[in-house]
Amino acid sequence: MTSVVNSYCQSELFDDALELFEEMKRANIEADKFVLSSILSACGRAGNLDCGKAIHDYIIQKELVIDAHLRCALVTMYASCGCMDMAQQLYDQMIPKNVVVSTAMVSGYSRHGRVKDARLIFDQMVEKDLVSWSAMISGYAESDQPQEALRLFNELQILGIRPDQVTMLSVISACANLGVLDKAKWIHVYADKNGFGGSLRINNALIDMYAKCGSLERARNVFEKMTSRNVISWTSMINAFAIHGDANNALRYFQKMKEACVEPNGVTFVGVLYACSHAGLVEEGRKIFASMINEHNITPKHEHYGCMVDLFGRANLLREAVEIVETMPFAPNVVIWGSLMSACQIHGETELGEFTAKRVLELEPDHDGALVLLSNIYAKERKWKNVGDLRQLMKERGICKERGCSRIELNDEVHEFLVADRNHKQAYEIYEKLNEVVSRLKLDGYAPNTGCVLVDLEEEEKREVVLWHSEKLALCYGLINGAKDSCIRIVKNLRVCEDCHTFLKLVSKVYRREIVVRDRTRFHHYRDGVCSCRDYW
Repeated sequence: MTSVVNSYCQSELFDDALELFEEMKRANIEADKFVLSSILSACGRAGNLDCGKAIHDYIIQKELVIDAHLRCALVTMYASCGCMDMAQQLYDQMIPKNVVVSTAMVSGYSRHGRVKDARLIFDQMVEKDLVSWSAMISGYAESDQPQEALRLFNELQILGIRPDQVTMLSVISACANLGVLDKAKWIHVYADKNGFGGSLRINNALIDMYAKCGSLERARNVFEKMTSRNVISWTSMINAFAIHGDANNALRYFQKMKEACVEPNGVTFVGVLYACSHAGLVEEGRKIFASMINEHNITPKHEHYGCMVDLFGRANLLREAVEIVETMPFAPNVVIWGSLMSACQIHGETELGEFTAKRVLELEPDHDGALVLLSNIYAKERKWKNVGDLRQLMKERGICKERGCSRIELNDEVHEFLVADRNHKQAYEIYEKLNEVVSRLKLDGYAPNTGCVLVDLEEEEKREVVLWHSEKLALCYGLINGAKDSCIRIVKNLRVCEDCHTFLKLVSKVYRREIVVRDRTRFHHYRDGVCSCRDYW
């Protein structure tokens, strides 16, 4: 029986393994620790916590001795299923702790967003193997801490431990999240030198990394040099064009994909519809959505309907956007209501915007975006009491509006700026440069758009607030410290506001600099006073 159970588990036939265990119980066949360990492993890998708990209860009921082998299996099962409190309790009872069980704890905490707890165990490990390092690097990469992931990867290199494909995929993902092109180039060179250049998965990840680091050209170079491509390769390239606002190439590569007899999947259609949405290609978007159903037999999901709502909403076809929401075959989720809500904000539809924001709050009462939008709607209508009530509600619930943050890399160092940031060591020079830039832009017709500031302040205070946005500070740092003919690359966590968009266009013209900004939803390439988004974002 033990060998059969092990065979099922090794073949990932977890349901068969669990069924065999149930047969053993019905036949009153005692399971030994090896069978139980295999079954616990099956539960963990299948994410079946209920079954894992039942096995644990069986062990207690039969008064079996929980030796190191069985305890390790229990800890790993609970950690794999995300039941970290029980995993920690059993882990604390293990003396000594081996590398396998400690790595399971690191992975479990990392997968469930508890990176500090994962790092605590990682640092306490006497012995670490590549799997341990990969688990911790992956934890940072998936928890939006890319700099920590890359820092840990550097430590791995110093120790002379050669990464495997799993490690490299996490590192590439972290680099993509960070959005720093120089780091991306270095990672690519490292991957090629260490024998990963021929890996399909690595190349697919490199396309995504370069796209998110602002280099569409390098993403395309990786794609064109690939000797074999799958649906992920094509989809990654289409998505790359989409987020950079190059809808024509996104559609061209979508056509080439079909000509290459690679069948698009649901994710591919999200990318193509996104490209249409951000370029205002309404009719093309309609046709593609219809072809998804009629030609490719793909049933649209929430994300596809969300793209259609976004497509119509951005084009100010709000009636059609509402019709999509009302006629889709399942209840709209927060993302779909959020798309409609954003469209209302863009086009100043306060009544519908208030309605959609309230629908979002019904589904997610602490949704900061909806609360902020409602606050902005009331502010535009100068309903300051309503604004005050909402802000008091947010304060009571501990909800904070996400603060704008922009980062820029120069000389292999990443610099981050918050709104009105005064903490940078060059803060004085940055604000002096900002004043100089504003003065030069005013000669070209620039006037701060204080309409972007939706708080009850005096006009001069509003002017300061809008001028101290984080991307303007990052830009000025780049103007001070970067080479005069270099491209200034900025990554921002929020959508670029109307004033900053105008400001960056004018800087690209007056200072003759190329500026690339990645915001929450897309890239903006500014050159000679023009943005790649054609002011449609």
